[in-house]
Amino acid sequence: MDGNVTPAQLRVLRRTPAYWRVTFENPPLNVMGPQMVREFTTLIDAIEADDELRVLVFDSAVEGFFLNHSYFKARIADILSLPPGPTGLPPWPDFLVRLTRAPVASIALIRGRATGNGSEITLACDMAFASLEKAIISQWEVGVGMVAGGGPMARLPQLIGRNRAMEVLLTSEDISADQAEAYGYINRALPDARLDDYVDAIANRIAKFDKWALAQTKRLVNTSLPPDVELGAGWEACVASLGRPAAQDGIKALTDRGFQTPGDVENRLAFHLGELPQR
Repeated sequence: MDGNVTPAQLRVLRRTPAYWRVTFENPPLNVMGPQMVREFTTLIDAIEADDELRVLVFDSAVEGFFLNHSYFKARIADILSLPPGPTGLPPWPDFLVRLTRAPVASIALIRGRATGNGSEITLACDMAFASLEKAIISQWEVGVGMVAGGGPMARLPQLIGRNRAMEVLLTSEDISADQAEAYGYINRALPDARLDDYVDAIANRIAKFDKWALAQTKRLVNTSLPPDVELGAGWEACVASLGRPAAQDGIKALTDRGFQTPGDVENRLAFHLGELPQR
């Protein structure tokens, strides 16, 4: 392989014309940088353009991580310079809004950590199922002096209630699969050995149904969603937070402990956020 060619970080497997699997594959940590954001834009364009697609499942090929936080070693300008999408929002919130409104059913199959971006794509999906033993969900940003950029402030209160949303967002704690199920953050937590077959059965069932009926049902359910502008406001607050000394100091302190490299900080992020000095 040409050494200058970067492998794709989203792998799309068309199991049938009606059922796609989208696998996150950016080892070792499944962090999201500019390349993955661009691939998400290409993916949502393909989803919207395909008349046969009825259901897609998001999963991961990286042990221990579903989809992780952003890649903070990338230049922020490389993200901010990407053009807005058809919604008028920047690429990441644009993808999330379009996924939620796409005329296909979307399912998150969570095995490993769904931290930051992983939680946000879970909230954008129509359903989410998680490994009882291996899934952890986290909105970690406040713990490092940031604001989340993918809309959890808009979406979580409607899903789990205001007080529980505050708990998730303001404590930056790790949420286990059984707790996420109890809160209504996900549909169901399942034993890891059953998870793949369970989700596959749901996806295959939906793939047999009439696309017009699926799309119209989604459209009518989606009337309860927060307006798209609320996700845009979250993105703007996220970008503003990154310019603040508190966030810069917090990210540096966490990086000095081993953040963004395989090891204990990534595996026990909530614990290490709690150990950072007060800012």
